Amino acid sequence: MTDDHADLTNGRQPANLNHPREEKTARSRCRRRETLAAYRLSAVVAKPMMATMPPEWKDRRRERDRRVLAGYVSGPAAPVEATARALAKAGTATALILVEGISDQIAVETAAHCRGRDLDAEHVTVVPIGGAHALGRVLGELDTRVLAGLCDLREAGIFRRGLGPARTHVCVDDLEDELIRAVGTDVFAALIDAQGDLGSFHALRSQPAWRDRSVDDQMRRFLTSGSRRKSRYARLLVEAAVDRDVLPRPLDDLLSNA
Repeated sequence: MTDDHADLTNGRQPANLNHPREEKTARSRCRRRETLAAYRLSAVVAKPMMATMPPEWKDRRRERDRRVLAGYVSGPAAPVEATARALAKAGTATALILVEGISDQIAVETAAHCRGRDLDAEHVTVVPIGGAHALGRVLGELDTRVLAGLCDLREAGIFRRGLGPARTHVCVDDLEDELIRAVGTDVFAALIDAQGDLGSFHALRSQPAWRDRSVDDQMRRFLTSGSRRKSRYARLLVEAAVDRDVLPRPLDDLLSNA
């Protein structure tokens, strides 16, 4: 057995799935794992859902969003305004990190803060460029101070052509996937509960298009279904990942080289 094979099987001899008894055992183990995962998740998400949210809950949600997203822009014009703000700071920066959007900016800056770094004091500016398609235009306004970039897998080609492979840090498939995998569905479900978002998550899970999808798919859809939610959970998930020392590798490598 090769070393790679040993890694995949945790040092055990792999099951001979051509043998009926071992095939049955493997299927049974798989079902037990799925049942355990579903039980853990149901302990959080299988709570009664209110048909309507009381007005005071809406006020709390707005206040919570303001607190978590303090210092960041939001609203329909947020992408343009966030880029303009960052480019204004870029004039005094000694190094620049380019990311696709505001949630990516929040993730990078939160990770740096959680690790005891002050990017402003270091004169490092994170620039949300408003999507990979804007990379060429933004690079035309900047100079060689661009240190690195963070992007999704589908945009990796654009970033690598603009920044070079060595300065491009790629999330698979995107940063949301990286963060959910890093902290795990149990932790993410607990965050959803703590944030008072179980009702919204239940509503998504009950939709015909999503009720039969995997929990990972449901959580990712929930996370990306609103710009404010995406930005809010970017901070919360990064904080949870740093607390557990499981920061996704693209973020970890980016900060290690910044």
